[in-house]
Amino acid sequence: MSGNLENTPGPDSPPESQPPAPDFAAATQPPYVRTLLFGPDGLRPGWGFAFYVVMSYFLYWLANDLEERYGPAGSLRSMMLEEFCALLAAVIPSLVLAKIERRPWETYGLPPRQAFRKLFWVGATWGFAGITLLLGTLNRIHVFDFGHLALHGPRIVKYAAFWAVMFLLVGCFEEFLLRGYAQFTLTRAVGFWWAAISLSCAFGLIHIRNGGEEWNGLLAVACIGLFFALTLRRTGTLWFAVGFHAAWDWGETFFYSVPDSGIVFPGHLLKSSLHGARWLTGGSVGPEGSSLCFVVIALLWFAFSRTYKQVKYPEKSTLSHGELPESA
Repeated sequence: MSGNLENTPGPDSPPESQPPAPDFAAATQPPYVRTLLFGPDGLRPGWGFAFYVVMSYFLYWLANDLEERYGPAGSLRSMMLEEFCALLAAVIPSLVLAKIERRPWETYGLPPRQAFRKLFWVGATWGFAGITLLLGTLNRIHVFDFGHLALHGPRIVKYAAFWAVMFLLVGCFEEFLLRGYAQFTLTRAVGFWWAAISLSCAFGLIHIRNGGEEWNGLLAVACIGLFFALTLRRTGTLWFAVGFHAAWDWGETFFYSVPDSGIVFPGHLLKSSLHGARWLTGGSVGPEGSSLCFVVIALLWFAFSRTYKQVKYPEKSTLSHGELPESA
């Protein structure tokens, strides 16, 4: 015991030197690759957008390749399968990126709990009313005739249901591809409307592959894309746009039986016809190529902006901090 006391330093003994404290700040500095990919607000928008585009295109190409090899070629069933695979190609990369960015998937505009709720059906009503206004006007100026029934009996119900499901898939795919993750991420980088303009131009250009499409139809598609962006900004979700998109296409293709973006599909209700000046009828494009289509889009824009006045989509400055749209 006495030996232990002798080894105990007294009050006047100089303090023993302490080892230097570890530099935790230096130890936690991100490596170069992490700094390149991630900023203070998470994954940098440019990398997120690039990953989304590449992965979506790869999955879309893979699905098309498999469908061409093993699927029923040229049938309506194959069209629906292709559209479903396209929707998966748009959604799957966003699910991966939601995990990487640590955001709820609902942030990107399609909250599942709002599926087929009020906004969807209001949008569908607006969409069918819009195409009805356009074709009704063309009928009044004698460049569109409704004709007579091309389908009868149970075939009417069969094809009405088929095209309803088909265009629901089209609406979900095209709206989410161009105004879901892509719109959210580009808004973080350049702001909402610059992102919307860029993606609406892309929306028009992807229709260039349609056989009967022309420049006037592509311009109309881009303009309707901007209208869809407005609905996203004012409602906070894509469900209004999905309902509108599906009902417009359903009315155009099945109910009124006219070319849709340059394509005439089988299984339509009427033997209708467009005739007269191309600037009125849209020519091979169909009514979306008509000059009056731009008037209808302008009226829709005005009516919607007066009905839905509150902005519910987050601004660029708040998106980086993970703010959700109000409706999400």
